[in-house]
Amino acid sequence: MFRKNVIRKHINFYGEVQAVGFRFTAYHAAQLYGATGWVRNEYDGSVTMEIQGTQGQIDDVLAAIERGSYIRITNMRVKSVEPEKNERGFRVAY
Repeated sequence: MFRKNVIRKHINFYGEVQAVGFRFTAYHAAQLYGATGWVRNEYDGSVTMEIQGTQGQIDDVLAAIERGSYIRITNMRVKSVEPEKNERGFRVAY
């Protein structure tokens, strides 16, 4: 059943976010906190993620990413998007 308090965010991350374990960290944090969605590297050196869950789950995943040893986020562009009702799991997209 789809919960009413589920939201989805489309986030672009800028800074030292590629070749530093960002996608691996995001994947494992999403698994740990029960969020769904995807993450991928972009050609301009940024990383894009769509993440779905409660605000608390999303906040927990973002905090875990920011704790990454070599990850240095200098800017984030965040927008709300429509949740996907049938999405299961979190994946690294290519």
